[in-house]
Amino acid sequence: MTGTSHVALVTGANHGIGAAIAERLAADGLAVVLAYWAFEDPADEGLPETQRSNHRSDASAVLGRINASGGRAIAVEQDLADADVIPGLFDAAEKAFGPVDVLVHNATASLLDTFAPSGRDWAGRAVERLSAATFDRQFAIDARAGAILLSEFAARLQARGGNWGRILTLTSGGETGFPGEVSYGAAKAALVNYTMSASLELMPFGVTANALHPPVTDTGWVTDDVRTAVAADHRFISVAEPSEVAEAVSFLVSEAGRRVTGNVIRMG
Repeated sequence: MTGTSHVALVTGANHGIGAAIAERLAADGLAVVLAYWAFEDPADEGLPETQRSNHRSDASAVLGRINASGGRAIAVEQDLADADVIPGLFDAAEKAFGPVDVLVHNATASLLDTFAPSGRDWAGRAVERLSAATFDRQFAIDARAGAILLSEFAARLQARGGNWGRILTLTSGGETGFPGEVSYGAAKAALVNYTMSASLELMPFGVTANALHPPVTDTGWVTDDVRTAVAADHRFISVAEPSEVAEAVSFLVSEAGRRVTGNVIRMG
């Protein structure tokens, strides 16, 4: 894929899977907008320092690696919980590179809630009881921001008479729920539904839309105990690296993936 005329907007691109996707798409020749929001985790959440550091980081390191490799990218910090900032991300892309025709919504609220809190989950992370606050924050980032991103993408593509586009959303959990991360799972389910609707409605405009379900991926939270648990679980091959998820995204946005649409693609 040459990608010289394509522009990608990747959310949550300051670390982990989002950063790997941004770097891979830039290496493929796309111009990339790194959308991110840096934040500080509460001290008592039980997260490894690597993940805490990732969450508070800006996108300068990712941007530096892309530029050093000859790629084209800009970074824009915005909290997607505020839906009003979303048009500005597209404006920034158009000012720097041109219209966005590849959208990857990877950002998430990074919180854990449940109906039966036990203090800590299987990975040692703090879990709280589901509340209006946990619901609102999770759905604002994963579901509502995802919906508005898709809507803005579609509106601008149609306004310019576009006939090519790619939408990728990152999901997790499934139809049977996500115990221990109930709002996360529910918000991702809503995001998948929006994505499937987009795959049908935007097909006449040359747009493919798919949801990608990564395996357990080391984005800074994986400990030795997590690796042991994954190794013993027949649902997984092993703990994945973010670059492996980026490889799948690279294919799906390429010309080779032009007939792959309307799928939830689960990685092992």
